[in-house]
Amino acid sequence: MPERIYGVRHHGPGSARAVVRELEAHPPDVLLIEGPPEADDLVRWAADGGLEPPVALLGYGLDDPGKAAFWPFAVFSPEWQAIRWAVRRGVRVRFFDLPYAYRVAPGTPAVPAPTAGDLGGAALPAVPAATDTADADTNTTDTDTADADTTDADTADTDTAVPDVAESGRAGDPQPARPVDPIRELAAAAGYDDPERWWEDVVEHRGVPVFEAIAEAMTAIRDTSPEDPDDLLREAYMRSVLREERRRHEEIAVVCGAWHVPALTRKVPVKDDTALLKGRPKGKVAFTWVPWTYGRLASWSGYGAGVRSPGWYHHLFTTGDDVVVRWLVDAAGVLRAEGVPTSSAHVIEAARLAEALATLRGRPLAGLAEVTEAADAVMCDGEPLRSELIARRLVIGERLGAVPDDMPAVPLVRDLTAQQRSLRLKPAATERDLDLDLRQENDLRRSRLLHRLGVLAVPWGQRATTRRGAGTFREEWRLVWQPEFAVRLVEGSMWGTTVASAATARVARRALEAATLAEVTELVEVCLLADLAEAYPPVLAALDTRAALDADVHHLMAAIPALARTLRYGDVRKTDVTGLATVTASLLDRVCAALPSAAGSLSDEAARQLRDGMDGVHRAVGLLADESLRERWLATIGSLATRPGLHGLPAGRLTRLLLDAGRLDGAEVRRRLRLPLTVGTPPAHAAAWVEGFLSGGGLLLVHDESLLSLVDDWLADIPADAFDSVLPLLRRTFGGFDAGERRAIGERVAGGRAEPTGTAAAIDANRAAAPLPTLGALLGRRLTSDETAW
Repeated sequence: MPERIYGVRHHGPGSARAVVRELEAHPPDVLLIEGPPEADDLVRWAADGGLEPPVALLGYGLDDPGKAAFWPFAVFSPEWQAIRWAVRRGVRVRFFDLPYAYRVAPGTPAVPAPTAGDLGGAALPAVPAATDTADADTNTTDTDTADADTTDADTADTDTAVPDVAESGRAGDPQPARPVDPIRELAAAAGYDDPERWWEDVVEHRGVPVFEAIAEAMTAIRDTSPEDPDDLLREAYMRSVLREERRRHEEIAVVCGAWHVPALTRKVPVKDDTALLKGRPKGKVAFTWVPWTYGRLASWSGYGAGVRSPGWYHHLFTTGDDVVVRWLVDAAGVLRAEGVPTSSAHVIEAARLAEALATLRGRPLAGLAEVTEAADAVMCDGEPLRSELIARRLVIGERLGAVPDDMPAVPLVRDLTAQQRSLRLKPAATERDLDLDLRQENDLRRSRLLHRLGVLAVPWGQRATTRRGAGTFREEWRLVWQPEFAVRLVEGSMWGTTVASAATARVARRALEAATLAEVTELVEVCLLADLAEAYPPVLAALDTRAALDADVHHLMAAIPALARTLRYGDVRKTDVTGLATVTASLLDRVCAALPSAAGSLSDEAARQLRDGMDGVHRAVGLLADESLRERWLATIGSLATRPGLHGLPAGRLTRLLLDAGRLDGAEVRRRLRLPLTVGTPPAHAAAWVEGFLSGGGLLLVHDESLLSLVDDWLADIPADAFDSVLPLLRRTFGGFDAGERRAIGERVAGGRAEPTGTAAAIDANRAAAPLPTLGALLGRRLTSDETAW
């Protein structure tokens, strides 16, 4: 046959070198790569210096962008090296896997997710579309790191660029797996208990092509294994393309997952392949290159063909000589950057230990397992945090690829790229803290961009709250770029061609679809933070409609805080918020009118809900500059606080709010506190009153001895049979205090009950000596008579 078939394992440095050597020795007329045919026009970009791996082909449906998948490539991927070789020499490259259009056709069921057994790589399913609120856990660099026994070929799957993916949103569904894992089968036959170690020893470390041996092994395994229907469909298309190219060219090179090699060399009638492919529906798709990260290339991210150590693989491929020593030098640099003293002697001893471990284990070369164990013992002193630091920085790596500025992309992506450049906000795979001063024009624009992206479900930035008292003009963000944001930007392009227009359209639609008044008021605040002036009219219209129809006082109270923040901070962000003051005043008037009737006959849960709602309104009123609204609110809660029969939780909370507002003095508060704490009042009611009064902090008890004495005396007088029912309420109240507040309260109580003399005369010696034997047993020795004497 005119073709040469190179069965590879994806993301393998040894396989990548072997493929390039074979192509140099036997230059083909055409190169066939296992991948989506719709991406053929993008191959030429591999010669562009701006396309820096790791990168991925992104394919998505034009009718449903949520149906998307990635085909990742690293610098050490055999397919990437083959493509670069062919493009630089003018050799035609063609992807010849099953078209992705079959995967996105309407009504097409979810296809299998990446599974073990192909010795190549697999497409990674796009992350399901996110909700409109950003998720806090997006950090890819702080991940599970490679264990000490992690081997060099840490791949969990073996199929190269195949769309074995589930539709977006269905990635979590149970997916059928390939019937057999060929690496595990071959390793077991060779007497290895670790298939990855076998692959390293036999393939990666030998440095010579073993394509014929791998093909023979794959043929033996497939002859005795059940077939995967999805593989049969893909291989039928591959054979049809191969037949077509045989008629055109004499010399053909094929780079594919080794699992497919037996199927491509097998003689199958043309009519059988045609019948299998005939009549299958297709959808409309588009492809582009997008940046990728080594964190997302790792197997822990859910990528079936991923590796646990992409950073190590990058080092193996890009480092010529002294692989182990250079790796340990880099590890020493990581530790030194964090202030850990690491000398050249550490590197020398660690390298010797790694080579010795490889010799003892019968390995041709020291691998990641040996290097990791040597670094742990010599350079990290067995400290897990240091080992994790090296694993995160080097074993996994924190590399983010790049694509050229003129790469074909949807207008929304182009607009975002331009803004990132003008604002000097470069995407990075590493976590980065960003402190913004909204008084600075550039920082204000950065804030607006991050908030707008949040509206489009692209949480590039997460709000951080590491400082206190930084002022309303300060914002803290934590930035980390995720590759799947590319899909969400494609999905967001349906709303507009720029970030601002897309976010405006998205907010307007959410306002129409909002189910509650609180959801609409949150959108008002979003318009403020993201500076979406054109979204205000539809949002305010929806707010008026919802406010007029909603009579639930809890919904009304939940709506006020967002409006108050918008009014309070609109001037800081240079945003026009005219018209909101009238709406806010109207809502507050309705809350004040409805609150007395809503506070009657409350259950414990309803009382807690009312307490939380009143807290939110009280904080919101404090932000408003309208003194008449504040007076109206304080008058309402002042009359409600003295209402007979009011549940203890809101009654105590209202008393505390009035005290903080200066409407009650200390004597009046102590009088009101004595009422629920008197004998005859149910302890549960008293405990609820105390919880409401003290929730939010215990400094009041630290500084007011009279209040502390009242609470202390009440606690001491609670009957034993009622204490068990009161204890959960008390623990919830005092457990919410800071540790320092609890300690100060305990010291004040203990100091108040101690004898004035401070001597041991008041101590009951017999009672004090009772726990000493137990204490001695805990300490592991018998206490002497001198130690037990008082």
